[in-house]
Amino acid sequence: MSADPLILSGREFQSRLIVGTGKYPSFQVMKEAHEASGAQMVTVAVRRVDLQSRGPENLLDHIDSRRLFILPNTAACYTADEAVRTARLGREAGLSNWVKLEVIGDEKTLYPDTEALLAATRILVREGFVVLPYTTDDVVVAKKLQDAGAAAVMPLGAPIGSGLGIRNRINIQLIREAVKVPVVVDAGVGTASDATIAMELGADGVLMNTAIALAREPVRMAAAMRKAVEAGREAFLAGRIPRKMYASASSPLEGVVGR
Repeated sequence: MSADPLILSGREFQSRLIVGTGKYPSFQVMKEAHEASGAQMVTVAVRRVDLQSRGPENLLDHIDSRRLFILPNTAACYTADEAVRTARLGREAGLSNWVKLEVIGDEKTLYPDTEALLAATRILVREGFVVLPYTTDDVVVAKKLQDAGAAAVMPLGAPIGSGLGIRNRINIQLIREAVKVPVVVDAGVGTASDATIAMELGADGVLMNTAIALAREPVRMAAAMRKAVEAGREAFLAGRIPRKMYASASSPLEGVVGR
C-alpha cells in the first residue's frame, strides 16, 4: 500500500485507516490496538482530555506522537460556536491546526447539524484550520462542505457506535463521484467486512473507534480492520466484474471435445 497513500491537505498517510482513542478497557490495550491497526492518524476529543496537566492518567501521554498524527475532534459540541471554540482550544494547546469537525444536532442519533456544520467549517477554514467535517451521507451537503473549503468530507455509514455497517451504499458512491476532496467514511462500522465494503465503494479511507475498542479482542480486531481496509482498496482499484442475471462458466466450453 506504500505506493498508494492517502493524501489529506498535502500530507501523505500510508494507512487509509484512521482510529479513535475512546472506550478502550485500558490505555495499554489502546496502544497495542493502535500498533496492530497500522494507522498513522488517531482522533482525540479535545473536550475529553486535560490539555494542561500530563501524567499516567492523561490520554495524550499514551499516544506515540512520533508515529501517530493526532487529529483533534470537537465531539460533544452541539452548536457551531461550541465547535469553533473547541477547535481553537485544541490548536492553542499545541495539538494541531487540523480538526475533525463535529456539530451534533440530535442527542439520540448523534446525527450532525449540517447547517451549523457548514457555518463552523467556513469560520475555521478562514482561520487557517484543516477541516475534516463529520457529516450525513447527503451529496448536496458534501458538495457544500467542499465549496466551504473542507479538506475532506466524512460521511457517516450509520449512526455513531451503532455497528450497523454501511446503510446507504449508493449515497457513499454518489458522494465519491460528486466531490474532488477525499471521502472518509466515519461512524457505523461494526466489523471488518463493513470496512472492506466502504473501501470497495470508492471511499478514500475509513475512520472507526467503537468497532475496535469494544470488540472482545480489540487488538485482534484492529489487525483485522487493517487487512480489511487494504483488501477493500485493492479490490476497488482492481475493478470488480459486472453483475449478471445468469451464470457464466468459469471454463469456456468452446473447443471442448465431444461438443
